[in-house]
Amino acid sequence: MQTLEIRTRRRDEFVEITAQIQAAVDAARVTSGEVLVYVPHTTAGVTINENADPDVVHDMLLTLARLVPRDAPGYLHAEGNSDSHVKASMMGSSCRVIVERGRLVLGTWQGIYLCEFDGPRTRQVHVRIS
Repeated sequence: MQTLEIRTRRRDEFVEITAQIQAAVDAARVTSGEVLVYVPHTTAGVTINENADPDVVHDMLLTLARLVPRDAPGYLHAEGNSDSHVKASMMGSSCRVIVERGRLVLGTWQGIYLCEFDGPRTRQVHVRIS
């Protein structure tokens, strides 16, 4: 297992980590298998989505903010980041990607993103290649 450290800059942010995951595959010299990308945080997640048009990330963050407002009435969690926990659960804490011929098998427009919902912070991303 490898652990990446990713520094986020905003409270809500998607950070593309595709290149770092591919570098981990390269270092492992795996030609065929799969990669598990796991984020061990309750206010961050991971997802695969379009990486060609930055408006997609903007639109996803906008939609999440509308669906799960930061200061919705009724939250009880004392830290003031209940929305961050909900958004992280919606994104999920892991994803799997196939590796073939030493390359991540992603669609033409796909990228892997660390989803930050309580930043800025330094986040860990665990990568297991098998």
